[in-house]
Amino acid sequence: MAWWEGVEESRLLIAPDSGATGDGAGSLLSLRHPKTENRTCYLLNNGLLQELHWFKKSYGSWFLGEYVCEDGRLYTATPVDPVFIMLPIFEEARMKKGDEPGKFRSLDEILFVSDYPGYQHLMSIAENCMQVVCEIKEIGSSKFFRLDDTKVLGWLCYKVCQLKKTLPALDQNYAAQDDKDTLADAVSIVAEYLKDQPWLKLLCDHFKLNLLEATTKPSDLEVPPVAIESKVGSNLSQGKNNGDRKTARNAKQTKKAKLETESKNIKEMFTRASRRRG
Repeated sequence: MAWWEGVEESRLLIAPDSGATGDGAGSLLSLRHPKTENRTCYLLNNGLLQELHWFKKSYGSWFLGEYVCEDGRLYTATPVDPVFIMLPIFEEARMKKGDEPGKFRSLDEILFVSDYPGYQHLMSIAENCMQVVCEIKEIGSSKFFRLDDTKVLGWLCYKVCQLKKTLPALDQNYAAQDDKDTLADAVSIVAEYLKDQPWLKLLCDHFKLNLLEATTKPSDLEVPPVAIESKVGSNLSQGKNNGDRKTARNAKQTKKAKLETESKNIKEMFTRASRRRG
């Protein structure tokens, strides 16, 4: 039996190679976007969290072997640092009041978010990745986490500095502009994943920039806004992404990412292209 037989609809997804140890399956998760709080679709595959983007021309289809994929949209999954996605959740969980640092909470408590069961899938990666921005207390065999403002700001500054070094290698326009403009561009990329308060404001103050200089730029890519928790199997044809070029590609891709202002349900996103045009 051919791979497409028995599959109602297929989509073409270009994503990082899951590797020899991966099983090729992943989970579509519905999570809150860290900046807008809109429901947004992410893919968790073999411990790697990825955000989904899609692009479609007016007319088009894909030929996959002897099979014609009616939906001509191109879906891409690019790795995203889970710290950005979980930062607002950990911020809320510590219940900070005034100058108090807030409370230590267990991961079970922190990742239990009403109406968002997808966060429970991040339990396997949360402990390792959030150590960089949290204080941790161990009581017996249990660990409790609390965001540390100094660690968060230091981590954000590191992200900006790494992007600032990478951008000139991506495009001659970056290489030609002055240092402050490149810094503002780097902050604007990071700002796509941060609310204005408190982290973006603190970051801009640290680099002596104003919030207007940390605004995002328009793009022709769209981010699928909503996903139900499900397994991604053979109905998404997975392509390979060169891991050696991951850092530069991610920086450029993130800069182009745009958020939809009018969210659509995942069921609409995965309907046939002909229906959407109808």
